[in-house]
Amino acid sequence: MRYYLIAGEASGDLHGSNLIKELKKLDNAAVVRCWGGDLMQQAGGELVKHYRDLAFMGFIEVVRNLGTILRNLRICKEDIRQFNPDALVLIDYPGFNLRIAEWAHAQGLKVIYYISPQVWAWKENRVKKMKQTIDKMLVILPFEKDYYRNKWNWEVEYVGHPLVEVVEAYQQRVGSGQWAMGSSQPAAAGGPEIITQQLPTANRQLPIIAVLPGSRKQEILKKLPIMLELGHSFPDHQFVVAKAPGQEDSFYEPLLQGHPNVSAVRDQTYALLMQSKAAMVTSGTATLETALFGVPEVVCYKGSNISYQIARRLIKVKYISLVNLIMDKLVVKELIQQDLTPQNLQRELDELLHDPQRQQQLRTDYAALKKLLGEGGHASAKAAEQIISFLKD
Repeated sequence: MRYYLIAGEASGDLHGSNLIKELKKLDNAAVVRCWGGDLMQQAGGELVKHYRDLAFMGFIEVVRNLGTILRNLRICKEDIRQFNPDALVLIDYPGFNLRIAEWAHAQGLKVIYYISPQVWAWKENRVKKMKQTIDKMLVILPFEKDYYRNKWNWEVEYVGHPLVEVVEAYQQRVGSGQWAMGSSQPAAAGGPEIITQQLPTANRQLPIIAVLPGSRKQEILKKLPIMLELGHSFPDHQFVVAKAPGQEDSFYEPLLQGHPNVSAVRDQTYALLMQSKAAMVTSGTATLETALFGVPEVVCYKGSNISYQIARRLIKVKYISLVNLIMDKLVVKELIQQDLTPQNLQRELDELLHDPQRQQQLRTDYAALKKLLGEGGHASAKAAEQIISFLKD
């Protein structure tokens, strides 16, 4: 069969590549054409356009690039029409993909959506149109199935979270073996020892606290200085910042100055997490990745006061971290806005590092989280099975 996949971000490229691999296992005649990235291309997809040319974040940037966005939509529609796929598989990236879904449905194409837009948090009005234009919805968060069924009378399929298999594959590749929270990590070629090699010699023997301050310049500037103040309170630890792919080294240099036990690494977030005793993490997917690696974490969020007040009114969720949302309880501490202070961070980190009862609670909850997200096997394989089964019906 012929599959046309569209992903517009790095995470979509990763999950799309694993989906392509699984589709090809089940369908020897699979022909895949895609919008995505290097990973989808390496998995066997014929790449039409790279996600680097699609990523416009924020209202102002979208307005400035509206002409490019509209042109990309026209190019995409024409390419889909010429390819004439058996199925159009849309991966997250709702601003673009929901427009394509509406058009494709009108053309009589079968539309499958993998990784639902987070309509349960905001822009809930999108669901009416989604239900009309999407033939098969595959969701990756366990509560989404009940959300769509109970609130919208829409039966969707829960396939598990694809990050579970990504983290497991990384751990197996570097020979992590059985890892318990707080234990030391064995070195493995191309694995966690890369972190040690990149650190200043004087710090290499100190236990690591990971600092994941996000990817956007404004959020990093708001949060990272507060996070790095903790270096003075924990001189017997080293704080290692995971640099964002989109930010230059020169952006971080002035922020890191004056902190003798602070350093940074690039493109080594997973290796960093495998070496870390605790982590300070901005909200987003990183909170889930940190939990899947078993690292005690505190979630940090701080934005401009105006942005925060707007978000409070628009976003309708109890928690900001995926860990707590999925478990539907406060598993990891969230320090939001005015609560994100050096004093509160110090108190929380001290507990994560030295309180055995808290560490045991996290071990138990993290294990339950992983089981919930991996129910029934790997998400990519289940998604591929669902797609092919749907097309054969």
